[in-house]
Amino acid sequence: MLLLGCIKEVSDYELVVSLPNGLTGFVPVTQISDTYSKMLSKQVAQGELLEDLNSLSDMYYPGTLVRCIVTSVEKSADGRRSIKLSIDPKKVNNGLNASALASGMLLSGFVSSVEDHGYIIDIGIRGTHAFLPRQKAQNYIKAIKRGSDLKIGQNLNCVIVEVKNEGRVVRLSIDRSEVAASLATEQQSWTLSNLLPGLVVKARVQKVSPLGIKLSFLSSFTGIVDFMHMDPEKSMNYSPDQVVKACILSIHPTSKVVRLTLRPAFLHPGGSPNQLSSDRVGAVLEESTVKAFYKQFGAIFEFDDGTLAFARLKHLSKTRKSFKPAAFKTGCKHKCRIIDYSLMDEMYIVSLKYKIIEARFLQYQDIHTGDVVQGKVFAFKPIGMHVKVTDGIKGLVPSLHLADVILKQPEKKYNIGDEVKCRVLECNPAGKKLILTLKKSLVQSKLPVLCSYEDAKPGLITHGFVVCAREFGCIVKFYNDVKGLVPKNELSSEPISCPDKVFHEGQVLKVMVLKCEPEQERLLLSFRLSSKPAPEDKKECTSKKQQEVKYQIGETVDVKVLKKKDNGLEVSILEDEGNVVAWIPTAHLSDFVVNCKLLWHCLQEGDVLPRMMCLSDKGERTILSRKSAVISAVQEEQVVRNFSEIQPGMLLTGYVRNVMPFGVFVEFPFGVTGLAPKVSMSDKFVTDTKDHFVVGQTVIAKVMSVDEEKQRVLLNLKMSECSSGDSAAESFALLNQYFKEMKEIRNLLKRREESSMAQALCELVPGKQLQLVVQDVKDDGSALFSGSCVTGLTVTATRYHLGDKSIVPGEKTKAVVLHVDALTSKVYVSLREELLKK
Repeated sequence: MLLLGCIKEVSDYELVVSLPNGLTGFVPVTQISDTYSKMLSKQVAQGELLEDLNSLSDMYYPGTLVRCIVTSVEKSADGRRSIKLSIDPKKVNNGLNASALASGMLLSGFVSSVEDHGYIIDIGIRGTHAFLPRQKAQNYIKAIKRGSDLKIGQNLNCVIVEVKNEGRVVRLSIDRSEVAASLATEQQSWTLSNLLPGLVVKARVQKVSPLGIKLSFLSSFTGIVDFMHMDPEKSMNYSPDQVVKACILSIHPTSKVVRLTLRPAFLHPGGSPNQLSSDRVGAVLEESTVKAFYKQFGAIFEFDDGTLAFARLKHLSKTRKSFKPAAFKTGCKHKCRIIDYSLMDEMYIVSLKYKIIEARFLQYQDIHTGDVVQGKVFAFKPIGMHVKVTDGIKGLVPSLHLADVILKQPEKKYNIGDEVKCRVLECNPAGKKLILTLKKSLVQSKLPVLCSYEDAKPGLITHGFVVCAREFGCIVKFYNDVKGLVPKNELSSEPISCPDKVFHEGQVLKVMVLKCEPEQERLLLSFRLSSKPAPEDKKECTSKKQQEVKYQIGETVDVKVLKKKDNGLEVSILEDEGNVVAWIPTAHLSDFVVNCKLLWHCLQEGDVLPRMMCLSDKGERTILSRKSAVISAVQEEQVVRNFSEIQPGMLLTGYVRNVMPFGVFVEFPFGVTGLAPKVSMSDKFVTDTKDHFVVGQTVIAKVMSVDEEKQRVLLNLKMSECSSGDSAAESFALLNQYFKEMKEIRNLLKRREESSMAQALCELVPGKQLQLVVQDVKDDGSALFSGSCVTGLTVTATRYHLGDKSIVPGEKTKAVVLHVDALTSKVYVSLREELLKK
């Protein structure tokens, strides 16, 4: 099948080509032309670079239109189809012969050799010698600005200027104005067997339908323009007998069906389609408007900026059964995510599937070295195991990284389809290369990720894996192929005579950076981790002011509430017989913002609070914190005590110090602060920073960069960046902590409050089923309820949580508790059957 395509990506070994209707094909380096293939073979045989052999990236660039022929359609291991193409003129122009050539024809050709007065062009037609005079190439060479001459193997759109000796000799031109003005005519005697994609013709509209237009052209041919390729500006204005210019997109080899486009960008040969930015791939659009819906194919959407996008039918809903055509009427708005772009259709490709919209990774560019990813085993190879992260992202786990120990038979440990948690060792988006590790010690490591020599600061402690143990020491590797030497004297505090008997390939160990020369990529390491300074050493390093402070930062104490103030609690430290007065800000009573005010409300003078941590000793009084996450971070040494300890890649627990229009300032225990700019605050688009964070809120932050000179730290607060790996376990731990605190609050309320309303609040927990009476149904669809078990409380259900039930005041109904707001005495319930059944 012959197709017109547009180069989308260029790599060393293939061209990625955008095809009509959102398809993508691949041109291997061996399918460029005969001359180019011969030069490649010669270079391989000689084992040295040929001076006149240019790389694909030197000759091709995204946005260039090329004629292609499908050579095969292969099915990969995961069931996806791969379209292999060729742009070799011998295959593309196979239907033409020397006698069929005529002046004005537009053909594909390749530079075969460079001569004094011009170029020999390979147009793939046996017995024809094609020559391009140098003067007919000058304005093209100047316009593309890719060197002072054409290169062997370069693809060209050529117009035949003159035909001699019955087609045995032809003279060509690639002059941009001549190419752009070329038109296929009846005088050129085109036939269905030699018709080529990319030809521009004058056509007459025969029939107009919602799915496209039927055209007649070159007197005896008919073709189809589908809805994707009508001119968007005129799509509603075509009528029978109207004369239009059209460009041939494809010719089917057996059915001889010809497909064309009316899009303006294709109507001048030598031009390029409108360039869509790959930077937008992965973006989530809260509202995109349905422009047209085609029940057998999908829907076209329009973004706010006027850009068009297409969603295939399977991407409009989770399943075919859940699909509702009524939701895709013109003007309807939907949330979607850009998953690809089609240069040939001049449209983005989008998906409305919730799973794809919420996906953490969509393309290789979304994955960063050190990320922890979930994947499925889909193939075993001699070099390792292939893991599918998403439909479009696959990675390799090398044999050395299948486990903490080397596995001789990995298929006994893993099965096809098994879910595995990996860590990214290396990611090269341009080459679509992803290397992963399954070593638990690396996957679960909380230490900084070392992925460049620039990050290897002396004193940094991290995890690495041994790749070589010899008499001189060990070679240890990290991420992104960063490696260093542990000399023999740094292997242990005890002498080791034979390192290869103590250390083995693949072994994961903690190492400390001694010295690094980034420019030379030299890294000196040690397995002898420096021990923590003794208390005497610490004492010597502290200032006089710090020596006077009785309670050190990180020390835990029990306290008694002395006085409640608007913004916190004044407390006395029991260990010092109540002589030392300290302060607990309201925001530091809990990790959960909603619980802080609730705890302040419930606590009374005389109450004892155990395990409060000293957070700051600056100023006139000691500041304490009850935040569990902050206390755990200090006790587990997941903190930095001063600016010199902070390293890019660290995950640190802190709390919001200030919320500004340009970002959020975060403070960590021991006083180090950093800034999370607006762009790094959330995975969602941030309009107003105050909508996302409040002062005192507990956060996990990832260190992005450190400016030692200016003592500045840049942070990232995006949830997708700040998970240490097991996000499910982290979420359940937070949820467990929240319910634990809520139980404490209910117990406090029970002891304090005598009223029946307070007692009722204590009895209500999420998940509890209630028998209620409908009190009122509001205009917005929500409803109010009453009942003996909720006397004095405001009980409400939103329109969504009424489900499909039609209720009226006075009606009795069952409901399940969703949330209890003790401060406002509000209870939120649901009548939905799926929740009542649980």
